[in-house]
Amino acid sequence: MADDPLAVAIVYKMDVGFRFMRNASDIIRTVSRHTLAYMLFSMSELFRHYEEFDPLDLLIVHAVLNANVIHVMNDPVLDEKFSSIHAVEPDVIKQGVSRAALSRFLSLPLETVRRRVTGLKRRKILEETKAGLIVTEQNAFRFGNNHELQKTNMLLLTKLLRDLKRAGINGPDDLRASKGAASARKAK
Repeated sequence: MADDPLAVAIVYKMDVGFRFMRNASDIIRTVSRHTLAYMLFSMSELFRHYEEFDPLDLLIVHAVLNANVIHVMNDPVLDEKFSSIHAVEPDVIKQGVSRAALSRFLSLPLETVRRRVTGLKRRKILEETKAGLIVTEQNAFRFGNNHELQKTNMLLLTKLLRDLKRAGINGPDDLRASKGAASARKAK
């Protein structure tokens, strides 16, 4: 059944209290619509909060931020240690990222990334370390430690989860049929 492109998922419908069958492609479309809305709202808030920045610079700053702490998120001990809204990862534990890696990740020309990084370093947002670029802990714009944006993100995430639940998607188990359908399409 996992390889069947017409696979269906069994979803619990909250308001009626029974299970119904749902086409896997419907689940994919529903999740795509709601997650795209979440991403757009998040970016809109980011752009609104940092209006003095070019959107491309914000994208680069946040890609560097993500690369800097990906190992923290993947380590349960570090993730817990820095989970408080008041905890900020110190620069010494941040994992640096190269301009070439940023270029590949963001699908931007390397020269564009180099030029933008130079400007962000001039503004003392990015710093060059032996391991690569990091967003400095002490940056004047509070990138990586903006409580207002973190709280807004919680509201947007709550809305996303509520919308998915209303659509009958309560957790990762409800997505299994869509994985099977996607795998079957790839195989063709």
